[in-house]
Amino acid sequence: MDADAWDACDACVGECKHEREHEHKHERACVDAPWRLLIDGPQEAAWNMAVDEAILIEHGRGQVPPTVRFYFWQVPTLSLGYFQDLAKEIDLEACAANGVAVVRRPTGGRAVLHNKEVTYAIVASRSYGAAGTVLASYQWISGGLARGLELLGLEVRSHKPVEGVTDGDIAERLRGSAACFDSPSWYEITVGGKKIIGSAQVRRDEALLQHGSILLETQSRELFALLRFEREEVRERSRRIFEGRATGIREALAMAERSSEELAQQQQQKQPPQIEPATVIDAMIAGFAQTLGLDLQRGSLTENERLLAEQLMLEKYGNPAWNKERGKRS
Repeated sequence: MDADAWDACDACVGECKHEREHEHKHERACVDAPWRLLIDGPQEAAWNMAVDEAILIEHGRGQVPPTVRFYFWQVPTLSLGYFQDLAKEIDLEACAANGVAVVRRPTGGRAVLHNKEVTYAIVASRSYGAAGTVLASYQWISGGLARGLELLGLEVRSHKPVEGVTDGDIAERLRGSAACFDSPSWYEITVGGKKIIGSAQVRRDEALLQHGSILLETQSRELFALLRFEREEVRERSRRIFEGRATGIREALAMAERSSEELAQQQQQKQPPQIEPATVIDAMIAGFAQTLGLDLQRGSLTENERLLAEQLMLEKYGNPAWNKERGKRS
């Protein structure tokens, strides 16, 4: 190699090193940058899903900061996963008779009854600390959620995968019955062996949306009345299995307060502690700050996000035909 070639190579190495250092500093600055905090009151089911996707799109375009959102639902709502078969798994007549709205999520997973809960959503990209793989990002977010539950006085456990588990294994775990919460997936959180938060995720380019249900109460009878089963005995058996695998914050706190000797006598008598949704949100904000180091600053949607959410609501989440159409796996 001649001298000019060596000089060119040295210059290239120096330039690449400078770019890597610049990129590292940029990523560090992004991780330390403030995040937006949204706390929304009860909204239509279609609007809630449209807003989550609008934030994901705008963050992916670099137009809005990473966001943590907490929100509620105007009426009890059954959300189903993007790939679920609505006609096969959901009883629309039962939903209508019980005043329950139905919406399809942009994320996978199974059916969730949104009523006595706090719903959360996180939108972020790798440059803001969100890990690369599905598995790693679930673990990252799980840390903040678990700490929030601990601050409420619960003893939690995060389900770690065995060595060699891949993102494809997560998808396989999501197949099964129509109801979410009947089994924990990787890095989902349990209290007393029961699942207490159900989450699902979707990615677009370098950005991810993870949203989920932080249960206050399980409401298993209400949920299973909305699902299709071949026979009533199968419905009842499935519901009992669900009750053995899922819990809510109020139920878990009530269990923690009782001694084993009192449990049998009080189980049917004592009402769950009436912990308020605002208390749960405060604990989760503190959990994300303490565990993930997030600097959450209260904000609002941009005008572009609102316009995009209105468009998504019209074309997708508020469109009965779209909600009935099962999503296609890529």
